[in-house]
Amino acid sequence: MTGTTKDHAEPNYWMVWLALAILTVIELLVARVQGARAFVIFSLCALALAKAALVAAYFMHLKFEKYALILVVLSPLVLSGILYVGLVPDAITHIHWLMH
Repeated sequence: MTGTTKDHAEPNYWMVWLALAILTVIELLVARVQGARAFVIFSLCALALAKAALVAAYFMHLKFEKYALILVVLSPLVLSGILYVGLVPDAITHIHWLMH
């Protein structure tokens, strides 16, 4: 490679940084919400996943990688989702037993 041609355009890192900063401010605001604990937890998890996706896509350059590599990197996310769905009923039952 001579380095004169680019495989992809250089991402605008300042805009990505701004998006991450805005998501962080939203996280701080959501964390201050009183009551609706399930909403707060779900929102914080969703915002964290959005921030992680931005970091992986732009700073780890996964946006420009081949599909197979992206699939390999995203598979732990799918596995953690499966584990979450499988373990939440057990955690809810455990909390129920502790409160009664």
